[in-house]
Amino acid sequence: MHSVVNFLGRISHPNLVKLLGYCMEDNELLLVYEFMAKGNLENHLFRRGAIYEPLPWSLRLKILIGAARGLAFLHSFERQIIYRDFKASNILLDSHFNPKLSDFGLVKHGPDDGECHVTTRVMGTYGYAAPEYVSTGHLYVKSDVYGFGVMLLEMLCGLRALDPSRPSEQLNLVNWAKPFLSDHRRLTQLMDGRLNGQYHARGAFRAAQLTLKCLAGEPKRRPSMKEVVEALEQIEAMKSKSKSRLMSFFNNNVFRKGTTLNHRRCRI
Repeated sequence: MHSVVNFLGRISHPNLVKLLGYCMEDNELLLVYEFMAKGNLENHLFRRGAIYEPLPWSLRLKILIGAARGLAFLHSFERQIIYRDFKASNILLDSHFNPKLSDFGLVKHGPDDGECHVTTRVMGTYGYAAPEYVSTGHLYVKSDVYGFGVMLLEMLCGLRALDPSRPSEQLNLVNWAKPFLSDHRRLTQLMDGRLNGQYHARGAFRAAQLTLKCLAGEPKRRPSMKEVVEALEQIEAMKSKSKSRLMSFFNNNVFRKGTTLNHRRCRI
């Protein structure tokens, strides 16, 4: 707890939750964070019911970009900071669904003196933890990238990283879903059914390709979080350009020429 106070007292970023204060009584430390009205991402992504409506594609991209920016910020220090427990339940959402990373109890300084990793006791959440960390205790900065890739996959398909209620071959989402990510047609079978097909198909495939890169077995083959942010921003821009082209078409061919508007459902 003291390490969390020291950590959040020294850094600030729009995509990291703010520590407002703390108090200590006897041996108990109470931390006071800013209020995040929408709770955590895990509830919105996986829970069913009237309280939690399915997240639309555009909102999923917004949350992914913000979370990626938070990780990229931690990795930008001269001695990089490894978050070590990236998962949907640690991403909090404000009233406008702006995401902020929370729970910094497992943060760790990255390697120095030319080393590529730090060796530490394995901690975090199984299903999100990178394979090299689980098997050897070697923690890389790009171990965080693997965790981000797992959550990116969850956002695409709306399924948990690990779920004992699924058939045995689908228990581990990464192992089961990887073959779907490199094929346009199979990807449509994987996409979250609650999106009802309302997503940019080419953007979704680009996101699937990015997911595969983040989930690469060797840390050096994964992109940096800065590169992940750039890739996601490009995917988001694809959607904006599609909307812009559609509106331009309507303006030029419908409203200006006074033609009759034929109501058809269009995927943007």
